[in-house]
Amino acid sequence: MSYVHAQGIYSNILRDIRESGLYKDERIILSPQGGRIKVSFPEGTPAREVINLCSNNYLGLSSHMDVIDAAHQGLESRGMGLSSVRFICGTQDIHRQLERKISNFLGMEDASLFTSCFDANGALFEAILGPEDAIFSDRLVHASIIDGIRLCKAQRFIYEHSDIDDLICKLETAKLNGNQQFRLKLIMTDGVFSMDGDMAKLDRLVEVAEKYNCLLAVDDSHATGFIGPKGRGVHEYYGVMNKVDIITTTLGKALGGAAGGVIAARKEIIELIRQRARPYIFSNTLMPAVVSSTIRVLDILEKSTTRRDKLEKLTISWRESLQNAGFELKAGNTPIIPIMLYDAKLAQEFSRELFAEGVYAVGFFYPVVPQGQARIRTQMSAALEQSDLEQALEVFIKVGKSLGVLKK
Repeated sequence: MSYVHAQGIYSNILRDIRESGLYKDERIILSPQGGRIKVSFPEGTPAREVINLCSNNYLGLSSHMDVIDAAHQGLESRGMGLSSVRFICGTQDIHRQLERKISNFLGMEDASLFTSCFDANGALFEAILGPEDAIFSDRLVHASIIDGIRLCKAQRFIYEHSDIDDLICKLETAKLNGNQQFRLKLIMTDGVFSMDGDMAKLDRLVEVAEKYNCLLAVDDSHATGFIGPKGRGVHEYYGVMNKVDIITTTLGKALGGAAGGVIAARKEIIELIRQRARPYIFSNTLMPAVVSSTIRVLDILEKSTTRRDKLEKLTISWRESLQNAGFELKAGNTPIIPIMLYDAKLAQEFSRELFAEGVYAVGFFYPVVPQGQARIRTQMSAALEQSDLEQALEVFIKVGKSLGVLKK
C-alpha cells in the first residue's frame, strides 16, 4: 500500500474529527508556567497574557526560583543525563536519595523512579501479576492504567465508578478457570479522578481489600503534594496511609511540573519492579535536573503546608462562586472543578470565548471524556490569587450568559 492511498484515509479521518467538533488544537505558551501566562493562539499570532485555569501546577512550583535553582545545581553537579538505563550505568546517588525521600513522604517502604507516571503504570501490572491473578479496576481509571493492564496477562474485572457494592459483587463471583481461586487479587483506582475531580472512597476500598484478601493500588497523580493535611495524598486524607500497598504518582504536576513518575510500595514489590518492569529496565534514567528539583520540592512541602492551604482556600472559593453564578458542576472537593456543557462544539466555543476575554481554560470532550459529557475543566493553583479568580469569574459569567449555559 502506497502512502498516497494511506494519506487519503488519514485525511478523511482528520476531516471527520474536525466536523464532529472533536479536533484538539494546541495553544503555544511563550512564558514559564504560572497563574498568568503568555499564549499564542492560533499559533503564530502575537502572544497575550491570560489567567491560567487549566494547569496541573497545583502548588505553583513549576517556576519557583528555589526549584529552578535546584535544577541548575543538578545539571552542574551530575550532568544533563545518564545516557543509560538504571541497571547498566544509570543510577546516581541522587536517584536513590529521591526514592528514599518520596517513599518516606508517601509512607511507603521503597520507591522506583520512571520517566513518567504513564511509564510507571505501564510497568506495574506485567511485573507483579500473571495469568493466575486478577485486577479489579474502577471504570474511570486513567488511560495509562488501562494500557498497563492490557500489557499483563491477569484477568481484568471492571467495577462501576466508585461503586463499592459492584466491586464486592465482582470479587465474590470472579473465579479463575471455573471454581479455582485467583493466586493474587489487586484493586486498582485513581486517588483523584482527573476528569471529574472526585476522590476514590479509599476508606471503603481498604475495608474491601482486607476482607477479600486483595492488594490495593492507587494512582495519586492528582493528589500527591496537596490532598490530605500534609499533602501526602488521598490515603492521608482518609487516614489509611499504612493500608495501601502500592502508590503510583507523578513528578509532573504538583511536585515541580517537569516530568517523571514513581511507584512507591512494599519493598518486595519495588524489588520485583526493578527486576522485571520493562519501562524501568529499558528506558533511560530520569535526568538529574528533575531529580534534584524534586528533592527540593519535597523539602519545601515537609517544612510548610502554606501552598497546600492556599490552594484549598482558592478551591473552595472558586467552586462556591461558580455554583452561585448558576453553572452546573461535577460534585467534588478537589482543585479539579469541571463545568458541565455536554456538547463538544459548545465546549470548544466556550473555551474560545474565554480566551478572547483573557482566560485560558480548555474544553474536554470525547475521547478524553465519554460521549455527551463535554466540559470545561477548571483547575486551581497556588500560583493564582483571589483577584485572578474574581476577574475570571466575571468572564465566565459573561460567556455563560452569551452561550445560554447558566442555570439561573
